[in-house]
Amino acid sequence: MPSWGAIGEEITAEFEETGGSGMYADGTGVVDRVRRKYLARVTELTGRPTVLYATRWTTTGTAFAVPPDTLSIVYEDVHGFMETLHGLQHTDLNLILHSPGGSPNAAAAIVHYIRSKYQTVRVYVPHMAMSAATMIACASDEIIMGRHSSIGPVDPQFNLQTNLGIRMVPAQSILDQFEKAKEECADPSKLAAWAPMLSQYGPDLLVTCKNAQDLSKQLVSEWLRTWMFAADTDRDTKAKDIAEWLASHDQFKDHGRPINRDEASSKGLKISNLEDDQDIQDAVLSTFHATSHTFSATSCAKIVENNLGRAFVKLIRV
Repeated sequence: MPSWGAIGEEITAEFEETGGSGMYADGTGVVDRVRRKYLARVTELTGRPTVLYATRWTTTGTAFAVPPDTLSIVYEDVHGFMETLHGLQHTDLNLILHSPGGSPNAAAAIVHYIRSKYQTVRVYVPHMAMSAATMIACASDEIIMGRHSSIGPVDPQFNLQTNLGIRMVPAQSILDQFEKAKEECADPSKLAAWAPMLSQYGPDLLVTCKNAQDLSKQLVSEWLRTWMFAADTDRDTKAKDIAEWLASHDQFKDHGRPINRDEASSKGLKISNLEDDQDIQDAVLSTFHATSHTFSATSCAKIVENNLGRAFVKLIRV
């Protein structure tokens, strides 16, 4: 299996063949050609079209300042899928997914668009698909993960302006803290200590937190019931239980906690092992490694691309 280093060596060799320009006569860049070669290979092996959705969030050492929203799942990504799914005439789809997550509503828009076009969807997780990306994975018929792959909790988070700056805070922590404040403020001597924290709560924050929790569980449960567990007689119970588990901040303690395939499978998610087919594993991981090199070598921050080379690319302003 080509490793990250081996893919880097392949790109270097191709670069030298271009005379050091990094561009071919048709205007294609070296990193693009290598990445597209392996993406096309996934389709060749599986017999179904393939779309890659990836961001550079795990790429370190970059000289570019990347706004968080640029790496997140946002409504603009729907245009990326419209661009890359256009012309892919088939009943089935592969989605290679690498993302830290983002807006649940944007994820819902993406899911509804994809599922309106394809009867079955396989999601490959070559490294990590967290938060709202996990939600998208739950809208598939099957998730394929390697030993190293992770999905993550889907409990909602909020960016709050505090005296210490903007902080990302779990919705459940906000609700728990308010309940603790109500309990302790029954003692007037403790009110002064709580006042600075309570002043940060807007008029609708608690309701918004509860609604966000309900939405996350509702979407995951609905998608699991509709697709992954469609043929199961106990689909309603399974879908609800898994949605509650994934959305439980009390269970995971940290929104970024990785969930490996054994844990995900033990809870009932339909997980297949990437290693079961060595050729497909090679193609999927080589696509991911080549994508990582794309992020390292260019100002690309997000890419949505199909096996035909049609792509929607988000660049960082340098």
